[in-house]
Amino acid sequence: MSDILRLPVEQVYQSELDALKADDTGNKPYNWAMSPQAVVTYLMGGKTASGVDISAKYIGHRRIIETAVATLATDRALLLLGVPGTAKSWVSEHLSAAICGCSTQVIQCTAGTDENQIRYGWNYAQLLAHGPSKEALVATPLLRAMENGSLCRLEELTRMGSDVQDTLITVLSEKMLPVPELNDAIFAQRGFNIIATANNRDKGVNELSSALKRRFNVVVLPLPDSVDQEVEIINKRVAEMGQSLDLPVPKNTADEIAKVVAIFRELRGGETLDGKLTLKTPTGNLSTAEAIAVMVGGLSQANWFSQGQLTAAEISQSMLGAIVKDPVQDRAVLEEYLETVLKKRKGYEDYYHHLNQVL
Repeated sequence: MSDILRLPVEQVYQSELDALKADDTGNKPYNWAMSPQAVVTYLMGGKTASGVDISAKYIGHRRIIETAVATLATDRALLLLGVPGTAKSWVSEHLSAAICGCSTQVIQCTAGTDENQIRYGWNYAQLLAHGPSKEALVATPLLRAMENGSLCRLEELTRMGSDVQDTLITVLSEKMLPVPELNDAIFAQRGFNIIATANNRDKGVNELSSALKRRFNVVVLPLPDSVDQEVEIINKRVAEMGQSLDLPVPKNTADEIAKVVAIFRELRGGETLDGKLTLKTPTGNLSTAEAIAVMVGGLSQANWFSQGQLTAAEISQSMLGAIVKDPVQDRAVLEEYLETVLKKRKGYEDYYHHLNQVL
């Protein structure tokens, strides 16, 4: 096992990528490592022609991934949009790994991101010694992707200011990046494209301008359709993360995941799963990603402090942190949910008791 905390996915899943490439007989867009059909198989799972199993990276509607891949095969940029925790970054990373073999050309957009981090920077020692030159230019991930005809990932696009976002308009429209200091421009090579991700329901976001939005094909990643689908996603990711963190996964983990998912979906949706009771909703998102984090926290608690026993006692504190973001409003929502729903529900007695205890 590597000492690197988190390897790029193209290294983690290298054997699957190699197997798909070896059996791939489909036509490939220019500079792609594999055909669009093989990319979809890599994301959705399946078997290669020689019988190698490919694990599912995304559990959901196949058409969503097909649309995303088809977009990247054109000169249109792709925007993966959705509420927090719908696997936007995960899909973006795996698309990049499958298409160009590199998922690390990424810009993490924040409120502090400026134009230089998007376009290019300068080596100031070179700049002072020799003046503006190509040698003094410091390439950003976007610039490198343009030069080698590959993909650049822009994470949390709406986190950076609108004026900085609009830096992308020329790149997306003209496929070139002006460098006025050199009276020159850098032109994108064939195969270049952008995958951006953005939340459509979150605090601290900046709306995309209409001009920029028109230059993206938008693919919305929804929350899981059903309880079973969400449980399957969380089971898979918890097992993978448990392995990477050397945390044993107890046999009852799937049962506890099902209970956490039921609680999260009810609070998130504002009604019980049977639709008989309307509930107040907390301010947080209670996404699938947060449920995964809750379960991994529970595994760690169980492993280090509870002799490997995973119960509501190990999970409840992490659940409280996910549910109660506003100490007044969310606390009242959870208290009401515990008394009106969990108190009467068979099999959830431990969650009622321990959530009340930590609350």
